[in-house]
Amino acid sequence: MSWTTAAAIYFIIWWVVLFAVLPFGVRSHADAGTEAETGHDPGAPILPSLGVKVIWTTIVASAVFALCWVIYVYRFVSLEDLATLWGLLR
Repeated sequence: MSWTTAAAIYFIIWWVVLFAVLPFGVRSHADAGTEAETGHDPGAPILPSLGVKVIWTTIVASAVFALCWVIYVYRFVSLEDLATLWGLLR
C-alpha cells in the first residue's frame, strides 16, 4: 500500500470516527436547564469540547486504521474472500 493510499484511507476513517464521536457528552441549554441567549439555538451545545473530541477521534481512528493495515498486510482477508462473502449476501 502506498503512503498516499494509506493517508487517504486514514483521512476517511478519521472523518467517519469524528462524526461518530461528536454527539458524546454534549449538553444543550435545555438539558442544563439554562436559558439560551437571544438569537442562539437552545439546542446548541453549551461546551462542545472539540479539542478532546479531536484527540479521541485521532486515537480511535489510529486504532481502526492499524487494524485495517494489519489485515491488509498479512492478508487475513483477501479480495476473493470479500467477493465470496458478497456473493453469499446477495
